[in-house]
Amino acid sequence: MNAKKHKPDDPTISPPVLEMITVANEYCLFFERAGNYKADDILEYYQKMAPLLYLKGALLPVVQVSDEAVAQCFVTEEQWETVFRSLREQFKSLDVYYVLDHHNDTAETSLSENMADIYQDLKDFLMLYQKNMTPARESAIAQLRKLYQTRWGPAIITSLQKVHHILYKDAIDPAIFDNDDEWLV
Repeated sequence: MNAKKHKPDDPTISPPVLEMITVANEYCLFFERAGNYKADDILEYYQKMAPLLYLKGALLPVVQVSDEAVAQCFVTEEQWETVFRSLREQFKSLDVYYVLDHHNDTAETSLSENMADIYQDLKDFLMLYQKNMTPARESAIAQLRKLYQTRWGPAIITSLQKVHHILYKDAIDPAIFDNDDEWLV
C-alpha cells in the first residue's frame, strides 16, 4: 500500500517550487564560497544565475499558510556579514553603483549587499523548507514569494544591469552616452 503524505496537487512540492530549491541551493553554495573566486568569476556566475533566479521567483505559486507561527529566519548577521565582506573584498571599486529609488532620486547601492541579501532570503527559504512539514514548506514559499516581490527581485534587476556594464564595458560604445562613463544610474 502506497501511503502518500502529499496530495498530487500539493503546491509546496510542485515543479516550480522544486526547481526554485535547486537554483536557490546552487546560488547559496556558490556564495558561501565566494571568497575563493575572483571578482570576474563571481560576476560571470551571477550574470548567468540571476536571470534564472528571477524567472523561478516569478513562477512561485501562491500558497496559503496554514500556521504563521512556523515562519522564521535562520541566517545570522555573522553569516550575512561573511558573505557580504568576501564579495566586497573581491569587487573593491566595482561594488558601489547608483539606482533611481521610488521617488526618482539617486540612491547608492552595492553589488555585495544585493548579492548577500539575495543569499539570505534564499538560504532562509531553504532552511525553513527543509523542516519538511507542510506548514513550514507553505511558510517558506509564501515568505520567499513576498521577498521576491519586494526585495530580491528588484535587487536582481538593478545589480544585473551593473554586472552587465562591468562585464561588457569594453564592448559598449561610450559615444552613445556622451562620453559619460557613469551612464549607469
